[in-house]
Amino acid sequence: MPERHSSKQVGVISDTHGLVREEALAALRESDVIIHAGDIGGAAVLEALGRIAPTYAVRGNNDRDAWGMALPFTDVVSVCGHDLYLLHDLADLDVDPAAARFSAVICGHSHKPRIDWSDGVLFLNPGSAGPRRFKLPIAVARLRVTDRAIEPELITLNV
Repeated sequence: MPERHSSKQVGVISDTHGLVREEALAALRESDVIIHAGDIGGAAVLEALGRIAPTYAVRGNNDRDAWGMALPFTDVVSVCGHDLYLLHDLADLDVDPAAARFSAVICGHSHKPRIDWSDGVLFLNPGSAGPRRFKLPIAVARLRVTDRAIEPELITLNV
């Protein structure tokens, strides 16, 4: 009998700055878990995401209201045996992710979508799903996570 492997879809969003786009919600609709990498902009954003799937969020530099101050600066979310390290600004990374055995570092802040791999660790920035900044795309990301691998995908939203 073939061995069965668990699989989860993780939706990743950042830098919404209070804007809940229907296109972003649609792109995240099939998620088993959602991660928001900061600069959320209001509790209503997390409530909307939470109606889709369990949502984990870290505080961004603009999340200064009482609800935002209650959020952690960093977090670790475990999915299918992979530890995903969350923070808003990659410049604040103060741990060696490979040595800490993290499978991924998920951040936001720059509004620039990015997928990089270093020392076997995925570095993912989904870009911004909030108000357009300069000529940067409006984007989110998805991760397909199994016990064996993480497959990232950037999704540019047509807005």
